[in-house]
Amino acid sequence: MKCTGLILILSLMTATCFAQRTDTTSKGVKTKVVDGVNMTTNQNIIQNFSKSTDYTTLVNAINKAGLVETFESKGPITLFAPTNAAFAKLPAGELDSLLKPAHKFELSNLLTYHAIPGRVTAKDIARNIKEHNGSAVYTTLSGSKLSATIDANRNIVLTDENGGQSIIKTFDIEQSNGMVHIVTAVVVPKKRMI
Repeated sequence: MKCTGLILILSLMTATCFAQRTDTTSKGVKTKVVDGVNMTTNQNIIQNFSKSTDYTTLVNAINKAGLVETFESKGPITLFAPTNAAFAKLPAGELDSLLKPAHKFELSNLLTYHAIPGRVTAKDIARNIKEHNGSAVYTTLSGSKLSATIDANRNIVLTDENGGQSIIKTFDIEQSNGMVHIVTAVVVPKKRMI
């Protein structure tokens, strides 16, 4: 009986030692598990998101748009990062078209519309919404406006210039060069003529 109890205690201790933590700190470096991948505060946006199979479309699009240096820069930048599933919600053929060299400007405009200058946390966004009577407006790296509100379910909702909406589903993923929030849909700026 004592032996069985000891084995049970040892197995529980072993399981606890190997349990995955969502936020850890090691020598000043924080780690957050995002969609099964460890993202650390000592790596930049590109380094962290290149590790995940859920963001291959985003990383590929950043490469095709020639924006790798932007998202590897010192920043700080806050990125509203769409998952592969979010990109899949675009109208049929739109993403394939955007990834072609002839549409590099449009792709760059779309991706920089998902980024704002500074290290902006979810708490900062919520405070800004409250201070501006329920709707905060941000100027993105593309120069276009993106608004944020809080819905009835207490979600932060981003609304693009066309009325399209995306919910922030994961908050405050710290990067060495900024902050990332995961969004449920791609936000689209108004078409600009060049």
